[in-house]
Amino acid sequence: MTLAFTEFASPVGELTLFASDQGLVAILWPDDDPDRVKLEERQRDPSQPILMMAADQLADYFTGNRHIFDLPLDMRGTDFQQQVWRALLTIPFGETRSYGQLAAEIGRPTASRAVGAANGRNPLSIVAPCHRVIGGTGALTGFAGGMETKLWLLEHERGTTRLL
Repeated sequence: MTLAFTEFASPVGELTLFASDQGLVAILWPDDDPDRVKLEERQRDPSQPILMMAADQLADYFTGNRHIFDLPLDMRGTDFQQQVWRALLTIPFGETRSYGQLAAEIGRPTASRAVGAANGRNPLSIVAPCHRVIGGTGALTGFAGGMETKLWLLEHERGTTRLL
């Protein structure tokens, strides 16, 4: 099956959105590692309905008018990865969780490193808000979009955004 894709100009750089007929598959960063998210054949189609819906909701998010995304998602990963990614969807706008807290929330309290690895493979950045996951000490940790972008997203959600 071929994925549809389009670009989305955001305050944190040009994002590339990918969708299947079932839902949004990925949101990738300008300098994303090509091995981080594996995608099959794709074709540019900015009029694909799910991509249009995702672009509209992302625009609302970046203007501060959306705190929760309402999109069909086509999560592709292992059962454990999908469990972690679904848990990301429960982190409220403007809040953070540690990897340990997320591990406990999915019933795997000793799996914080595995949660971190799954978080790093999250293909649905921003929508499945992996930027809201921080280290146990409160320190910002790795992020596919870069640490400056992670900080920007967290500040945006707290209403203290600065220019990148």
